[in-house]
Amino acid sequence: MREALQLAESACGWVSPNPMVGALIVKEGRIIGRGCHERYGQPHAERNALANCSESPEGATMYVTLEPCCHHGKQPPCVEAILEAGIREVFVGSADPNPLVAGKGIRILREHGLSVTEDLLREECDRLNEVFLHYIQTERPFVAMKYAMTLDGKIAAYTGASKWVTGEQARSHVQQLRHRYSGIMVGVGTVLADDPLLNCRMPGGKNPIRIICDSQLRTPLSAQVVSTAQQYPTILATCCEDAEKHQPYLAAGCRVFVIDEKNGRVDLQALMQRLGQEKLDSILLEGGGTLNWAALESGIVQKLYAYLAPKLFGGDGAKTPVEGRGFPSPAEAVLLKNSSIQRLGDDFLIESEVEQNVHGDR
Repeated sequence: MREALQLAESACGWVSPNPMVGALIVKEGRIIGRGCHERYGQPHAERNALANCSESPEGATMYVTLEPCCHHGKQPPCVEAILEAGIREVFVGSADPNPLVAGKGIRILREHGLSVTEDLLREECDRLNEVFLHYIQTERPFVAMKYAMTLDGKIAAYTGASKWVTGEQARSHVQQLRHRYSGIMVGVGTVLADDPLLNCRMPGGKNPIRIICDSQLRTPLSAQVVSTAQQYPTILATCCEDAEKHQPYLAAGCRVFVIDEKNGRVDLQALMQRLGQEKLDSILLEGGGTLNWAALESGIVQKLYAYLAPKLFGGDGAKTPVEGRGFPSPAEAVLLKNSSIQRLGDDFLIESEVEQNVHGDR
């Protein structure tokens, strides 16, 4: 199952909004077939593993990281392929909460006499597909907040200079995240301050869809996110209903989403609902302190990537990762859980889950 997990991970960034899945086929103690779901719309892991078998899989055992599907989508049901191949035993990692599957795949296999063992390395398999499991159950994107800061909590010097807070290895890791997540979101303040391109600079990487939260439509037409919109898909989320103001952005290749207003800004809960309808399953939030606060306050964030640099900027006016009003007491803070730490060159990455649900109820 651990090897199946590695196979699944190898397709990271290419299968969304489908899950990453890996499968191994073992016969008489030998691995005779390996496969993963390689690209969205292409054959699933089970069918790829069967197609790659070095000998007949009849009587063999399959290890698969997610419950085999039993419905027709872009591909035929995997349970049919498993039955036709004569597999006799199946070990499953994660259950599939998709209402079209949700235990039906396992039930069909058992009804046909196969031995099925569930929840093998369940925790690891669930973690691999945290995006899919969230999206399929909520129909909203999984949102991961990312920021880089010094050990005194600054994301820029008091002058606004921020290149670079972290070193090369940490910045390279960020590009991997841009490949992994389907969308990348910033506020108009970041666009005005930094004029970012927001693409993926990892060799062979996939570019995320760019989402700009711009309540009053202040993004300059000369901004890189506008001038390159024909090359990289770009969405402007705004409260501005003036069709004339939309037109130049539409002509440049942007899409403009008019979203309900909340406290004078784009309602982030409403935006998540709209993006979910667009089949956008995940977002990397790379905004500044204002958008980060709004995202946390509205309860849309599921994960945090905090890059810590062994530097001290100082400055009572230097920007911090989360600004806004803040919570009035420690008891009301957003709690983080299941944290891990990784060294990246001289820097450190802390990954944490946010302990609140998608609707912001604590």
